[in-house]
Amino acid sequence: QVQLVESGGGLVQTGGSLRLSCAAPGSIFSINAMGWYRQAPGKQRELVATITHGGRTNYTDSVKGRFTISRDNAKNTMYLQMNSLKPEDTAVYYCAAIIPGTTGWVRWSSWGQGTQVTVSS
Repeated sequence: QVQLVESGGGLVQTGGSLRLSCAAPGSIFSINAMGWYRQAPGKQRELVATITHGGRTNYTDSVKGRFTISRDNAKNTMYLQMNSLKPEDTAVYYCAAIIPGTTGWVRWSSWGQGTQVTVSS
């Protein structure tokens, strides 16, 4: 099973910024689209941002204009720059390799340990 490693989480105040990183094996990163998911307490895990191998991005409405997903194919690393953070962004954030499904992106890699993001009000 392919597992990715997330890092960069922490505790910030409302309006603050964090940058998350996701390290992936080169064999996966070189061919796959990638995505950031998050799971808040008591809620289902949701896909918040995606990026294709060519760099095309997409975001869920709640983070548009505040989050930026990017990838460095030479370093096999993906990032999530999170600005103007809100308490509702508090969650464990996970990254994954994704593949197209019949109704949207489907997770292809195993879940990593995630990284906790906590936004205080």
